[in-house]
Amino acid sequence: MDIKSIKTLGALKASKYQSRSIKEELRANLIETLKAGKTVFEGIYGYENTVIPDVERALLAGHNINFLGLRGQAKTKMARMMTALLDEYIPVIEGSEINDDPLNPISKEGKELVSNLGDETPIGWLHRKDRYFEKLATPDVSVADLIGDVDPIKAANLKLPYSDERTLHFGMIPRAHRCIFVINELPDLQARIQVALFNILQEGDIQIRGFKLRLPLDLQFVFTANPEDYTNRGSIVTPLKDRIGSQILTHYPKDIKVASQITRQEARLKPEQREKVIIPEVAFTLLEQIAFEARENEYIDAKSGVSTRLTISALENLISTAERRLLISGAKETNLRLNDFMGIIPAITGKVELVYEGEQEGAGIVAENLIGAAVKSLIPDYFPALDKLKSSDEEHAYHALLKWFSGGQTIDLLFEASDKEYADSLMQVEPLKSLVESHQAKADKGEQLFFMEMILWALAEHAKLNKEKIDEGFNFADLFSSYLRGGDL
Repeated sequence: MDIKSIKTLGALKASKYQSRSIKEELRANLIETLKAGKTVFEGIYGYENTVIPDVERALLAGHNINFLGLRGQAKTKMARMMTALLDEYIPVIEGSEINDDPLNPISKEGKELVSNLGDETPIGWLHRKDRYFEKLATPDVSVADLIGDVDPIKAANLKLPYSDERTLHFGMIPRAHRCIFVINELPDLQARIQVALFNILQEGDIQIRGFKLRLPLDLQFVFTANPEDYTNRGSIVTPLKDRIGSQILTHYPKDIKVASQITRQEARLKPEQREKVIIPEVAFTLLEQIAFEARENEYIDAKSGVSTRLTISALENLISTAERRLLISGAKETNLRLNDFMGIIPAITGKVELVYEGEQEGAGIVAENLIGAAVKSLIPDYFPALDKLKSSDEEHAYHALLKWFSGGQTIDLLFEASDKEYADSLMQVEPLKSLVESHQAKADKGEQLFFMEMILWALAEHAKLNKEKIDEGFNFADLFSSYLRGGDL
């Protein structure tokens, strides 16, 4: 029988339907999910052995949850995914403002309706996707917004005193009865609002303008907050914090492979972009390394965090940079280049908080330096290390390449150059081509070109070559010929 075909309280009773609280519902459905070997949080990477088990334990225990972590750590996303653990449909009294359970109404209107109509009380069915409520906490959020207020117009129309429950206009939390209710950035709520929440969690009643109403709301609360040592905007009041059953610490991806999985999944790339822009695997690795460098950079406020949204936005910008060049040239496809990473600077500057010294340096320069630092960190994974390179050692892998530049030759890599012009510029440096072929023999042509440019950047980062940004791109040249003939490079 289609459960939605049940339209009255009498038919609901006849079906032997049993009501259960939302926490019982979440627990029972989680148990079935775990027994079936399924995962609730599909597409959440890096939390398999940390956050996800903590969340599952909290739901099995029937706890309200506080996700504590820096921005961009999938806190809200995980809360939204909890709706998958709700029953597909639950019955509600038709027209109820607060999703009254026909078998256990809590509002005065709901109780009176069941009392007057009995088994003929009309019911409807609420889908689980409609059982999720979310509120961003800001200092201007009021008790009326979250809990409710006396409605003087309703009181006048019904000729009721303000002390009558029927004059109340319910806020978001009562309207989320039997639902998941998420409050993001909990510390931003004023202390008195947090105390009102505490009252709901602890006592099961609400207080509006001194009017106390016993209303045993059935909710699964999920809060999110940044660490208290980060935010100066406020904190969670101790009585409320004490009543939140589980505080779960979130974190950023711990390795590049996991970080790249997240970025590729979340980036909104168009099908035509994926088809026309060929991206070497090393470019994805480099992109993630930039975020790892940012989290350690002295110019960036570590307490603010570096969101995973940085690499997601950066990948979208990166592909769009190559696509723009493709559209201008009229070619059918293009290989991603390292100098395309200049196009991600707006994505970086908008996602990091700089300390005072960083502001003095300039957001654009800090972002560009992060790209260089990422190249410097990754180069030993693909080619011989550069940190102990000396000019006196003629056997080192880079000797012929540096000698080529020391002869006074230079190379320009222009942003808008066609693929042929770009390849010709790199291929003219025979020692560079030989170096890549000897250490990355399996790389295809597009990857080889990327590696060639990467070597030039790495040499510049190690002060072996001069990299000068010009209007149209970058110029690579010998650093100081007279200095090279001396001792260390």
